[in-house]
Amino acid sequence: MKNTPQQLHIPVLLKAVLDVLSPKKGDTYLDLTAGFGGHAKAVIALLGDARLATLVDRDKTAIAALQPLEEAGARVLKQDFLSAATSLFEAGEQFDTILLDLGVSSPQLDNAERGFSFMQHGPLDMRMDQTAGYTAADIVNRASKDELLRILREFGEEPLAARIAQTIISSRPITTTAQLADVVAKLYRGKRGKTHPATRTFQALRIAVNDELSQLAQTLPLLTGLLKPGGRVAVISFHSLEDRLVKNFFNEQARAGYEATLELITKQPIDGATQDVHNPRARSAKLRAAVKINT
Repeated sequence: MKNTPQQLHIPVLLKAVLDVLSPKKGDTYLDLTAGFGGHAKAVIALLGDARLATLVDRDKTAIAALQPLEEAGARVLKQDFLSAATSLFEAGEQFDTILLDLGVSSPQLDNAERGFSFMQHGPLDMRMDQTAGYTAADIVNRASKDELLRILREFGEEPLAARIAQTIISSRPITTTAQLADVVAKLYRGKRGKTHPATRTFQALRIAVNDELSQLAQTLPLLTGLLKPGGRVAVISFHSLEDRLVKNFFNEQARAGYEATLELITKQPIDGATQDVHNPRARSAKLRAAVKINT
């Protein structure tokens, strides 16, 4: 029997998420990146009623996978997390628990046609929202050298950014994940570490295509307004750029003296490499959580 996306997807740090959010019967839940519903199903089981959950995702495949939860009463919104957080904040809605999982799900990575992975041969796409304007191929084949260099340095922290940018330009057109991975791998001959040489390049392009860091930076300040007093928020990040934004925001809100809005639940991030060892996709995950001070 062929596995469905829901069966293939294993939610990252599930036990830790449930521990820090501590959802209980009757609580309300906002999942701003519901994906294929792994975390949401476990939380809803503790809430006791799917109608208490609001589930958000911009991926039409994920939205389809969330249909059973929608049929059970959950509110499902097809939006990016910034748009959803903004509209819910402006409507004055508040929740007892909020989750933001910033990772790419297994069904997205494993679907070659989505173009997220250098391990899968497919078109250079990388869009979370398949209706979005431009793809990774558009950036790779149209961006100037300076723009490519900025993306690789800023979003990928790539040490060979200048050489990669120049090689990409001289190798155009590049239309597939395999082509791009090969272009980068050739520059790393004799220098390969534990991760694939193209890891940082693919990360940088995905962040650029989906405007991930800008969306996160704009969403974080909305979270305190979306939380009820005593409510809890958890954020799972997968690289240092995301984690730095989350860490700095939580610390700023927790160390503001009389104006503090949050208290840290996790003084240090919960590390997926040690706390979720049986899930290979969790090895780079970091979970931070905070509670809204009851003022």
